[in-house]
Amino acid sequence: MTTVRPAIVVFRGVSLLFTGLFSGFLLAVLVLEKSLRAYDGSVYTQVRKVELDSLDRLASVTLIPALVSTLILAVLTFRARGNDRWFLIAGIALLVVVFAVSLAVNLPINADQADWSVQSPPSDWATVRNHWQLAHVIRTVSAIGAFGSLLAAGLTRTAGRR
Repeated sequence: MTTVRPAIVVFRGVSLLFTGLFSGFLLAVLVLEKSLRAYDGSVYTQVRKVELDSLDRLASVTLIPALVSTLILAVLTFRARGNDRWFLIAGIALLVVVFAVSLAVNLPINADQADWSVQSPPSDWATVRNHWQLAHVIRTVSAIGAFGSLLAAGLTRTAGRR
């Protein structure tokens, strides 16, 4: 049991780090996307092409470690009978929502948008944009909720040790 506690500390830190980075990244994209609503299809398409150049990779290198480290943290915490289990379950559930929405909505739209022409966006570009942005709001709120749950888990664990 004594080797579990240092591992919990390490995985809690990794989980918080990557979930926080991912949440901040999604929030920044949300602000950018809101700003883009004031522009026409050509501007929107050009900015999306720039976003698609590297932001999908950034999402992967932050979301995947966030999910994996949080799952490991939850397993270790359940084994140690920690009082923060329910916050961890909530955090995992919210990260799974992010992952599912990304796979089901955002990534397929990203793949389609990569082929759009800046000079001649599709006629339904605004509808596609709205669909992508709604899904992005859902995953941003979920990611921030997951980060909050993980913070609460850490605070609960700390308070439980006193």
